[in-house]
Amino acid sequence: MIANQETTVTAGAFTWSDAFYLAPEGLLIVVALLLILIDLILPSAFGRNKLGWLTLAGLLGSGGLVVWRMLEMADTRAEGTSGSGVIRVLADSYRIDHFASTLKLLFLLAAALVVLLSMGAMKREETPNRGEYYYLVLPAVVGAMIMVSSGDLITLYVGLELLSVTTYVLVGMRKLGTKSAEAAFKYVVTGGLSSAFILFGMSYLYGVGGSTNIGAIAGVFQTQGIAGLSPLLGVGLFMLVAGFGIKIAAAPFHAWAPDVVEGASSPVAAFLAVVSKGAALAVVFRIVYNIVFFADSPDDDVAADTFLLLLVLAAASMLIGTLTALRQRQLKRLLALSGVANAGYLLVPIGLSLKGMHASNFGELIFYLLVYALMTIGAFAIVAAVTQATDDETFGSFAGLYHRAPWTATAMLVLLLSLAGLPPTGGFFGKLFILFGAAQSGAYWLVAIMAASSVISYYFYFAIARQMFMRTEGEDTTVPVSGATGAVIWICVVGTVVLGIWPDMVFDLVNAHFSIVGDLLIR
Repeated sequence: MIANQETTVTAGAFTWSDAFYLAPEGLLIVVALLLILIDLILPSAFGRNKLGWLTLAGLLGSGGLVVWRMLEMADTRAEGTSGSGVIRVLADSYRIDHFASTLKLLFLLAAALVVLLSMGAMKREETPNRGEYYYLVLPAVVGAMIMVSSGDLITLYVGLELLSVTTYVLVGMRKLGTKSAEAAFKYVVTGGLSSAFILFGMSYLYGVGGSTNIGAIAGVFQTQGIAGLSPLLGVGLFMLVAGFGIKIAAAPFHAWAPDVVEGASSPVAAFLAVVSKGAALAVVFRIVYNIVFFADSPDDDVAADTFLLLLVLAAASMLIGTLTALRQRQLKRLLALSGVANAGYLLVPIGLSLKGMHASNFGELIFYLLVYALMTIGAFAIVAAVTQATDDETFGSFAGLYHRAPWTATAMLVLLLSLAGLPPTGGFFGKLFILFGAAQSGAYWLVAIMAASSVISYYFYFAIARQMFMRTEGEDTTVPVSGATGAVIWICVVGTVVLGIWPDMVFDLVNAHFSIVGDLLIR
C-alpha cells in the first residue's frame, strides 16, 4: 500500500512502483498498441468495428484503476496518516490527486460513450472498416489525462500535443467528404495557433518564475512577490487564456468550432466537445488557482485582471454562442454553437473572485461538466441517427420525428430541456448552481447575462422540439437506431434525469473526497 502519499520521486529515479501509479494511462497505451497489431494482422474483410469492444474494455479497465486509486487515497486520508492523499512522481511533474482523478473518470466515461456511439454510427458515416479510429481515440484520452495530472508546464504541453495531434487525424478521417478535409485543415491551423499562444505564455511564466514547475513558480511568488514583474506575468497569463480559450471554443476564439464540428463525424465531434474542452478547462482551473493566487499583490492586482478576463470571456461566450445560434439551421453547427455558450457557463466557476474560491467552485464545474457531457453526447447520437436516416442535416430532418420514432423524439426532448436549463433535468441544476455562485460572489451583471442567454436559447432548442412534435412531414421515413447508438442515447437521458432529481449526489461526493488546498494546490 502507499506509505507516504506526499513522497516526491525525483527525476531520474523512475521505478516500477511509479509505473504502477501511472497504470490507468499505461493500460490505454498498451491497448492502443494491441489494437494496432490486431489491425495489421486481420484481413481487410474483417469488420474493424469489432475492435470497439476491446477499446471499451481498455477504457473501463482504466476507469477501474482510477477508482481503486481514489479509494485507496481516501482510506489513507480517513486513517489520519501523514499526507493529503496526493501522489507525486517525476519531481512533482505528474500528480495523482482527487482533482485529476475525478476528471479522468469523467473523460473515460465520455470516451466510452463516444466509442459505443462509433460502433453503431460509423458503419454509415463514410468510415467503415477503419481500425485507426479506435487506436487513435485512446492516445487522445491519455493526452487529456496527462493534462489534468500535470504539475509542470512541460508535462502539460506533452499531454496537450498528444491530445491535439490525435484529434487532428480523427477530424480528417472521413476522406470521402470534402467538409472533413476542410474541417481538419482549419482545426490544424487553429490548433497550431493555440499551441503557439500557450507556448508563448509558458515562456513568460518560466521567465518570471524561474522554473517550469507550477508549484515552484507559485512558491517564488509566495515568498518573493512579483516585484514589478506583473506586466510580464499579465502578458503570459493573457496568452495562456487565449490559447486555452481556443481549445475550449470560448468566444471570441470560437470561429473554428462550427466548421470543424460540421465536417467531423458525430462521435469525433462529441469527443471534441466534451473531452478536449474539459481538459483545457481543468488546466485553466489549476493554473489560475496556483499561479494567480500567489501572484496577487496590493500594488499590482494581477488576480483581479485575470478573473475579469475570464468572466468577460464567459459572458461573451454565452451571448455570442446563443445569438449566433438563433439563425442557425444546420444541426451539428447548432450543437457547436451551443457548446460555445456552455463554455461560458463552465468558465464562470473558474472566473469567480479568488476570495470565494473553495471546493464548491470545483463542485459546480464538475457537476455541470458531467451534465454537459451527457446531454451533448446524447444529442450528437440522436442527430447522427436522424441525419443518416434522412440524409439531411438541417432542422427539416427532425420534422415529424415523434410520429416516426416516438421514443427517440422523447429522448431528444429530455436532452433539449437539459440544454435549455429547465427542470427536471441536470442542466437546470447545473446552471442554477453556477448562477447562485455568481450571485454570492456579487457578480450580478454576470447573473443577468446568464439568465438572458438561457432565455434566448429557448428559441432554437424548442425550434427542434416544434419540428418533432408539431410537424407531420416525412412520416414515411423510418429512423433506424442501432443497439449501440440506442444504448448511448438512453444512458445519457437517464443520467441527465437522475442528476436532475438527485443533484446533491455529485456535490456530496466532491465534498467528501476533495480538498482544494491539498488536491488542487501544488506546493
